[in-house]
Amino acid sequence: YQSKELKKNIFELATAYLASGLNPEKCIFFVQSQVEAHAELAWLLGTITPIGELQRMTQYKEKVKKYPKDINAGLVNYPVLMAADILLYQTDLVPVGKDQQQHVELARTIARKFNQKFGQTFKEPKVLLPKTGAKIMSLQNPKKKMSKTDDPRGCLELFEEPEEIKKKIMAAVTDPGKAIKYSDSKPGISNLLTIYSLFSGKSIKELERNFKGKGYEEFKKSLTKLLINSLEPFRRKRKELLSREVYVKEILNAGAKRAKTIAQLTLEEAKKKMGLI
Repeated sequence: YQSKELKKNIFELATAYLASGLNPEKCIFFVQSQVEAHAELAWLLGTITPIGELQRMTQYKEKVKKYPKDINAGLVNYPVLMAADILLYQTDLVPVGKDQQQHVELARTIARKFNQKFGQTFKEPKVLLPKTGAKIMSLQNPKKKMSKTDDPRGCLELFEEPEEIKKKIMAAVTDPGKAIKYSDSKPGISNLLTIYSLFSGKSIKELERNFKGKGYEEFKKSLTKLLINSLEPFRRKRKELLSREVYVKEILNAGAKRAKTIAQLTLEEAKKKMGLI
């Protein structure tokens, strides 16, 4: 990454989360690097985590295959840092996509191993996986996960302009035949049905009935309209937040202060159990 861009990216990501509905009065919202306990606990947990387990992580293997010359210790140990992020706050449930489920399972394994070795310290977190939409696929290649880095044309962004939404949905890959039906043999239309279901609140079966006998073009136009209307409040809120940098930073600083109090208690308990001074 470009270090000069990092501060800007952090601010923009914070506005994205706030615009998406996170309420700082109901949650503790902060930047990980503001709370030193994350890095310290990750180091301690790394001492009981076999390197082989980290190298078996699917995302690690994908990165090794894709960027063989850019592999470093930070990438290998990243799942341990994620475990620290979770365990520091005695987390019960972790909402993730299907691609991150393996990392939460590793956090459970690390927590269990620590508790067995040093005494009960951490809760074993459970995965909170949505029944629909646990993994959204690319609009251009419905057999691959939606990702901006792989193909921006296949990635639908929350704050996309209406014309760009229309362009991407109308150009989304579909399947042979005209039936609007969810099926493993129809990954393209199945992916679009999943997106429609998530934004409309309607079941996929209900959508199949509603669009029975209708073509892909009519379905895509309906989905486009739904997405534009649904995402408009997010675009509007984010535009407002981007002009209120001081306000956003105040939220992050207040969240970090609250997070430090909780994290430090857990870290001190873990160090005490390990016999550290």
